Amino acid sequence: MSKKEERLNRLIEILKKQNGATIRDLAQVLDVSEMTVRRDMDTLKAKNVILDIPGAAVLNTQYAHDKEEDAYQLSMATRSHAKEKEQIGKFAASLIQPDDCVIIDNGSTVEYLADNIPKDTKMTVFTCNLNILNKICNNPNISIIFGGGYYHPDTTLFESAENITLIKNIRATKVFASAAGVHDTMGVTCMNNYELEIKQTIIQSGAEKILLADSSKFGVIKPCFLTNLDVFDRIITDTGLSEEWVQMIEDKGIRLDMV
Repeated sequence: MSKKEERLNRLIEILKKQNGATIRDLAQVLDVSEMTVRRDMDTLKAKNVILDIPGAAVLNTQYAHDKEEDAYQLSMATRSHAKEKEQIGKFAASLIQPDDCVIIDNGSTVEYLADNIPKDTKMTVFTCNLNILNKICNNPNISIIFGGGYYHPDTTLFESAENITLIKNIRATKVFASAAGVHDTMGVTCMNNYELEIKQTIIQSGAEKILLADSSKFGVIKPCFLTNLDVFDRIITDTGLSEEWVQMIEDKGIRLDMV
C-alpha cells in the first residue's frame, strides 16, 4: 500500500471516530501539510466518502453505514479475498506463452497476474495501470506499452483519449480483464464510469478474452455496465463458485477454470 493510500485510510478512520475535523487539525494529526490534506479530501469527495464542506472534513454517514463496500479503493480491494485472487492470478499467468502480446486490465485481481508473470518468457504487455507497470517494469523480457493520461489515484488508472486510440491500434493474443460485478441478466459491471471506455476497448482488442473474477463478484451488480458475459472466451475464478453459476457459464459455451 502506498503512503497516500495509508493516509487516506487513516483519515477515514479519524472521521469515523469523530463527527468531523478541520483541515488544520487533520494536518497536525497526519503530520502533513494542509495542502496535502486538501488534495486527500478532493480524492475522498470525488468518491462521495466525505461531504463537500469548505474548510472541514465530515464523513458522509451514508458511506459509513450503508455504502462502505461501494467505496472502491484499490488497496482495500486487493486485500479482499486475497488468497483466491492470488490463485486466480497465478493460474492466469501460467497461460501466457512466449511471444504473446497481452493486455492487462485495471483492477485488484489482475495485479496478482502481474506478480506471477514468468521471468524468462519474452512477451509484450500493454497496461494503463501504474501498479501493474511497477510490477513488470524491471523484467527485461517484457516489452511494455504504457498508456498515460489523467491519473486516478483510487484505482491507479491513467485515462485519456490518446490512451483509447493507442489501445485500438493494438492486437493482443490475450486480454486479461477484471470486473467488480458479474450478473446473469445485468451483465459484467465495474465501479467507475471513467473506466468504461478503456475496459471496453481493451476487450475488443484481444483475440482471446479472459475474465478474472473471484466468486464473490458473481451475482453482484455495480453501477457501470461493461459488457455481456458471453463476450468472454474464458473465465478464471475460485472454487467457491456456486453450481448454478457453473452450469450457467457452461451453457453459454464459456471455458471455466476454478482454481
